[in-house]
Amino acid sequence: MSSPSTTPSPEASVMRVGQIGFAAPAALLARYGLSLERVESGTPIPGSFWGDDEAGIIGTTVYARDDTPVHSLLHEAGHLIVLPPERRAFVHTDATDSIDEEDATCYLQIVLADEFPGVGRDRLMLDMDAWGYTYRLGSTRAWFEQDAANALRWLIERGLLGRDGRPIFG
Repeated sequence: MSSPSTTPSPEASVMRVGQIGFAAPAALLARYGLSLERVESGTPIPGSFWGDDEAGIIGTTVYARDDTPVHSLLHEAGHLIVLPPERRAFVHTDATDSIDEEDATCYLQIVLADEFPGVGRDRLMLDMDAWGYTYRLGSTRAWFEQDAANALRWLIERGLLGRDGRPIFG
């Protein structure tokens, strides 16, 4: 008879919004004309595509709980950011079926992690890998550094990132 594993899952180490607070994420989202709504613990998150603790989106609002992964909040916010403002009002739960927008969202969430004290892109990429994001080169970092030129170009062409790869805030 074997005993249950006491090794925590990789997901257990992922940084959660409650660890960084809601102030910095709310301020970042406001720079794009978006709002962040805190959801009470144990309450279903409105507009969450994946359910459980994953962030949700409805219109121009991102919903998260203390246990929501930071990468999830940034990913869902990224979906709204990459959309033209006139399309945001119609979003409920699922923001896109476009591969280009999905790639741009993944790239942008990594860049925007640098805007949160104590997070940064390095930590976010590790968390994305632990959570199960998959890329053909094997890791989020490899994709970001070697295979995401299309996403970077897409974001630059739409005025969301400068040629230096830094965010341009609306």
